[in-house]
Amino acid sequence: MNSFEKHMVTSIENELSAYSYSILAVAEVEQASLVMPEVLIENQFNVTDSGLYAFISKPTSQQEINNGAFNLEDKILWQSQSSFILNLPDILTDLLLDEFASEHTPLATGDKSFSTVNIKNTPYFIYSFAVSFSDEEQDFPIIVHIVRDKQTFIELINDFEQQLWFGLAILMLIILLLQLAWLMWTLKPLSTLQKEIHAVEQGKAEKLTSTYPKELSKLTNQVNQLLVTEQKQRQRYRNALSDLAHSLKTPLAVLQAQSDISAVNQEQINRINSTIDHQLKRAQSAGQSSWLLGIGVTPIVDKLLNTLAKIYQHQDTTLKLSSHKNLRFKGDEADLLELLGNLLDNAYKAAKSTIKLTIEQQGELLIICVEDDGVGIKSEQIERILERGTRADTYESGHGVGLAIVRDLVKSYQGELNIGNSLELGGASFTLRFSTS
Repeated sequence: MNSFEKHMVTSIENELSAYSYSILAVAEVEQASLVMPEVLIENQFNVTDSGLYAFISKPTSQQEINNGAFNLEDKILWQSQSSFILNLPDILTDLLLDEFASEHTPLATGDKSFSTVNIKNTPYFIYSFAVSFSDEEQDFPIIVHIVRDKQTFIELINDFEQQLWFGLAILMLIILLLQLAWLMWTLKPLSTLQKEIHAVEQGKAEKLTSTYPKELSKLTNQVNQLLVTEQKQRQRYRNALSDLAHSLKTPLAVLQAQSDISAVNQEQINRINSTIDHQLKRAQSAGQSSWLLGIGVTPIVDKLLNTLAKIYQHQDTTLKLSSHKNLRFKGDEADLLELLGNLLDNAYKAAKSTIKLTIEQQGELLIICVEDDGVGIKSEQIERILERGTRADTYESGHGVGLAIVRDLVKSYQGELNIGNSLELGGASFTLRFSTS
């Protein structure tokens, strides 16, 4: 901006200098008097209030300035027709005073001066050039003054400044758009990676298949190896569980065929057989599902409550259900059935008349709470239940059976199990927390 303004000021100075030479070219001195033509070549000097003015004055000596004994009106030798609108001599008097009295240095022959003056609060450029005409008798010194309205210059600078800021704004917008496009292009592999991982979580894909840049390829390869390893590990676990269950079926069948087995032993064999059937079904059903595929909670709860209602139809127990819709459990259906089934079965056995099941989502946590109005659980029993390896079936009837399975399943999903007593119902309270992210 400053460079452009300096360039424009220099151009105006050169222009006014050229005008001064054009006036000197037509000026003549005869018998110690200045003679000027009525019409100048540059037509702006001939038109009133054209914005370009000229006048010629006598130089003022340093002694005259020091003594203050001079009349500037007498110093004016000639003025252009365009300058009559400036109301000379008063305006020209102020102009000469501003030129000389403020500087305290009169122009000598050959000197040039270029500055800005204010005439009635209006800015003007003024260019002064001191010359001297000589004849055989004496010298005739004069100063040529070229005055130009500065308003056009100011408007030009303002227009340039506006265009400059507008251009910079457009340039910044283009740069921002380019940066945005570049950022979107560079982050596109991350977006693709996010979509593929989400597809794996939803069970729509088994591994990452897109081509990634070398910065991400090592990471995606490791993720694929982890996915394959996890799937193989889970499959080996299911196969081992299935093989174990099948291997136990034959000895149990032989035992069941014995005629001398007591009723107590027969009951235990039947329980073992039921457990084996359950694990076989679990291995078969879970083997078909995706390792991270979430399942809807509501259908599982409805199915389980219908089954329990039939089992405990002769028991006068009221179950209060508080559950939000569209809740999902990140795990196997069989595991969720195992968790809820054991907790609710224990609650039915311990409750006097009321059971409460609450399932809700808090942030990224799925919270399941089962409460009853039974006798509750003592603090020392809670500590023993949570100890690894403790037999769960050694506790009071209604709270021992199946808690070991619940505890291990919660731990396998890196969840949290809290056991206490219900403030609302007075009996036991079991709260499970699982991450849904």
